[in-house]
Amino acid sequence: MTPRTTPSSGSAPKKTAEKPAEQSAEQSADQTSVAKKATTKTVKAAEKAAEAMKKGTTKKAAAKKTAAKKAPAKKAAAKKTAAKKTAAKKTAGEKTAGEKATVKKAAAKKAVAKSTAAKSTPASKAAAKKIPAQKATAKKIPAQKAPARKPTAAAVTAEKVTAPHSAPPPEAPVALSPALDAADRDRLLTGTHHDPHSVLGAHPVPGGVAFRAFRPYALSVTVVAGSLRAELHDDAEGFFSGLLPLRDVPEDYQLLVAYEGSVQETEDAYRFLPALGELDLHLIGEGRHEELWRALGAEPMTHQGVTGTRFTVWAPNARGVSLAGTFNFWDGTGYPMRSLGGTGVWELFVPEIGEGELYKFEITRPDGSKTLRADPLARRTEAPPNTSSIVHASRHEWGDAQWLARRGAVPPHEAPFSVYEVHLASWRPGLTYRQLAEQLPAYVKDLGFTHVELMPVAEHPFGGSWGYQVTGFYAPTARLGTPDDFKYLVDALHQAGIGVLMDWVPAHFPRDDWALAEFDGRPLYEHEDPLRSAHPDWGTLEFDFGRREVRNFLVANALYWCEEFHIDGLRVDAVASMLYLDYSREPGQWVPNEHGGRENLDAVAFLQEMNATVYRRVPGVVTIAEESTAWDGVTRPTHVAGPGGFGGLGFGLKWNMGWMHDSLEYMAKEPVHRKYHHDEMTFSMVYAYSENYVLPISHDEVVHGKRSLVSKMPGDWWQQRANHRAYLGFMWAHPGKQLLFMGQEFAQGAEWSEAHGPDWWLLDPAYGAEADHRGVRDLVRDLNTVYRHTPALWQRDTEASGFQWVVGDAADDNVFAFLRFDAEGAPLLAVSNLSPVVRQDYRLGVPDDVPAWYETLNTDAGRYGGSDVTNPDPVKPEPQGWHGRPASIRLTLPPLATVWLRPA
Repeated sequence: MTPRTTPSSGSAPKKTAEKPAEQSAEQSADQTSVAKKATTKTVKAAEKAAEAMKKGTTKKAAAKKTAAKKAPAKKAAAKKTAAKKTAAKKTAGEKTAGEKATVKKAAAKKAVAKSTAAKSTPASKAAAKKIPAQKATAKKIPAQKAPARKPTAAAVTAEKVTAPHSAPPPEAPVALSPALDAADRDRLLTGTHHDPHSVLGAHPVPGGVAFRAFRPYALSVTVVAGSLRAELHDDAEGFFSGLLPLRDVPEDYQLLVAYEGSVQETEDAYRFLPALGELDLHLIGEGRHEELWRALGAEPMTHQGVTGTRFTVWAPNARGVSLAGTFNFWDGTGYPMRSLGGTGVWELFVPEIGEGELYKFEITRPDGSKTLRADPLARRTEAPPNTSSIVHASRHEWGDAQWLARRGAVPPHEAPFSVYEVHLASWRPGLTYRQLAEQLPAYVKDLGFTHVELMPVAEHPFGGSWGYQVTGFYAPTARLGTPDDFKYLVDALHQAGIGVLMDWVPAHFPRDDWALAEFDGRPLYEHEDPLRSAHPDWGTLEFDFGRREVRNFLVANALYWCEEFHIDGLRVDAVASMLYLDYSREPGQWVPNEHGGRENLDAVAFLQEMNATVYRRVPGVVTIAEESTAWDGVTRPTHVAGPGGFGGLGFGLKWNMGWMHDSLEYMAKEPVHRKYHHDEMTFSMVYAYSENYVLPISHDEVVHGKRSLVSKMPGDWWQQRANHRAYLGFMWAHPGKQLLFMGQEFAQGAEWSEAHGPDWWLLDPAYGAEADHRGVRDLVRDLNTVYRHTPALWQRDTEASGFQWVVGDAADDNVFAFLRFDAEGAPLLAVSNLSPVVRQDYRLGVPDDVPAWYETLNTDAGRYGGSDVTNPDPVKPEPQGWHGRPASIRLTLPPLATVWLRPA
C-alpha cells in the first residue's frame, strides 16, 4: 500500500484526528484577532456567541435580499437546486434542554472556525476569507487550489424536526468539516485504499463528529440521525463531508443520497465494525478453517442490528479491492473494501443488499491495473456464458435424516456398492434439478443401483468439458437450477434409498481471466513456478498444493459438498496428475522434489489432509481415487506408512483402471483369439487386494472414438449383445465394487454425446429392436437385485479369503470359474464361457459340503435376449475330485454367457 503522507483528521479518532484539527485551530487563531479572543472566552461567553449565531442565521433566512446574501456560506447555498433548498429548510422536532445546551456549547467552540460568520461586519468577511486558507493548511496544498470548484465557505446546516404544535426552532449552523486529505482521496479514487472505514463514515473529532461519504455520481448526501438532518458539503469527485456538533457518534444514522431523478435512504456501509471475527482470520491465516465457506464469499446476515450481506475475499497481493454489482451499476469505486490484518482478507458489510444480487470483486493489481473477478467462494452463479456471482442463502429443508443416520452403519468396502454414473445435463436433456428429481431416483431405484455418481456438478464455463474445468468450486452449475434445487435432487435420491457420489476436481482449473488465474494480479491459487503451474495435457493451471491457504480452499470445498449438500462420497478426478511432478512432462520440464524424487510431496500432503478431515468430520462418506498408476497405499490410512516411507493417501476406494483396460482389451478380441490373451482377464486377481477397488466402466470408455460398450464387442449384433451381457455378469461377480455409465445399461450402440445424451428411443416399443435393448436393461436390474441379496458378492471384497479360483487357466475353452464367500463362508459360484459354443457337461471342482447348486442368474436367458441355454434343475455334486477339489459338478455352459450358482 502507498504510505499516507498526511494524516487524515478522521483516520484514527484517538491519534491522527486530534492533532491536525488542533493545529488548524491554532493557525486560524494566529490569523485573526477575533478568533483569538473567541478561543479565550469562558463557557458562558461561548453560549452567548452561539445564541448570536442562531439569531444571525435566522435573520439571514428571513432577509433573502439583504447584504448578508454576499457571505460565502450564502453563495454556496445559492448554488443548490430548488429541491435542495426545500430539503434544507425542513424543520425538526424540539430537543431537550440538555440537548440544546450541548448544541450551544459545540457551536460556541466552533466560533474560531466560523469567525463570527453570523455578523455582517468587516471582521466577519475577513474571517470568512480565512476559511480556504484553513482548509489548505489541513491538506498541505496551496491555499488557492483548495476551494477549486467549491463554494468559498463550506458551512452545512443541521435542522431540527419540528414537533407537532410547536414553533420551528432556529436553524443550528454546523462548522466546516475537515475534508479528506489528498492522499486518501487519491487512494479511494484509484481503488488502492486498504482501510476506507478509517476515513469514511462517522468519526469523533474535536468540536463534534465528522461525517464523510464517498458517493460517485451523487448530487447531494444528507445525514439523518434521529431528529437531526444535515446536508453534507460537496467536496467534488463524489466526496461529501460535514462536521456536526455532536458529543458522540450516533449509534444509528442513515444517509439520504440524491441522484438525478431519485433519492435513496440507506445505511452507511462505513459505520460498521468488521463482520468477520478474529478467530476466523486466525484460522484462515493458518490454513485450517474447515468451514471456510462461512467466512469468505457473500454471506447474508444481520450485523449490528442491520440486515445486509458481508462480502469477503482472499486477495493478499491486491493493492485494493472494491465491490461491484447490480446494486452500484457495476462501478465499484464507491464500495471500497478494507484489508483485515495480514491474512490477505478484504471485507465489506453492505446494508440492505440481499439474496439474488449479482456481484464481482474489482481488484487493483500490484501494477495498478484492475481486474473484475467472480467470487472464488460464490455459492451461486449466473448460468454460463454469464459469469457473475450471486448472493445466496439456502432455504431448503432436508428430509433425509433416516438416510444420514444409517449410511455409516457399514463401511462402503464391506457393503453392496453398485454405481450408476450420470451426466445430469444430458441424462434427460432439458430437465432441471427438480425435474430430474421426479425421474432419476425412480429409474435408478428400479434398476437396483445403490448409488449414483454425478459427473462434476460445480460450475464450469464450457459445457464440452463435462464439468472437469471448474471455475465455481462452491456453486452447483446454474444450467439446471439453483443450489436449493440441487439439494432437492440429492434429498429425493436419499429418500429413495440411493447414495449420491460426486466427481470432484481439485487437480487443476481453467485460465479464464474472470476466475482464479492470477486472481489478484500474481499467481495465487496456481503455483508461482511455471514448470509446476501449467498442466501440459489440458492447457489448465494446477493448484499450488504447498500453499496453506490454497489447501484450505480445497479441503474446505470437499467438506462443503458433504456437509451442505449431503453428498455421500467424492470421486477425486485425475489423482495421478497430482501425485507426480513429471506427469506428462519431458526431462527438463520438471524439477525433482527435495529428496530428488518425482513425487509431488505437496500434493501427497494435501490428499492426506483432505481425506483425514473429511472422514473425521462427516462419518459415513467415502472418498474414491481415480488413480491409474501403481502408487502404493492409495486406500491405506494416512497414519500407516508403507514400504516407500509414505503414509497412505487415505482414500476409501480406488478405481481399478488396470482391470478395466485389460478386460476390455480381452473382450474386444474375436473369441478364436481370446485364448492368447487369457491372462488379461486373470491378472487383476494378482493385485486385487492391494487396494479397495471399484471396477469402472465410465464415461471415459465410451467417448472419443472408443465406442460404446456393446460396440466394442466382436461379432454380429446377437454376439455383441451376448458378449456385453456376459461381460457385465463377469464384472458384477469379480471382487470390487461396480460402476456403469448411463446408456450402457441398455446396450446403446452409439458413443455418448453431452449434446443429446443416451439414446432413449432404443427403448421405445415402436422401435423394432426395442426388445434387444430392454433385455440388457432387465439383466442389469437382475444383476443388481441378486448382488444386493448375496453378501458373498460384496461382504469380503477386500479380503483374499473371500475369493478362490476354480479354474483360471482354461484358455483353450475361454472359460473362467471362481468362488466368492461371505463372512459366514456361504459361497457363490460364477462361471463365464466367453466362446460362442455351448459346452455340455462341463466339469468344475466344487466344495463337498454343498449338497446342491441352483442357477440364480444366467446372462443367456431368453428374457435377456439370449439363446436360453440354462440349467433349470438343481445340480448335485459328484464325489469325483476335479480342479484340486474333492467334488465336482457338471454344467451346461451357454455360449458367450456368465452363470451364477448358489447353494440350494
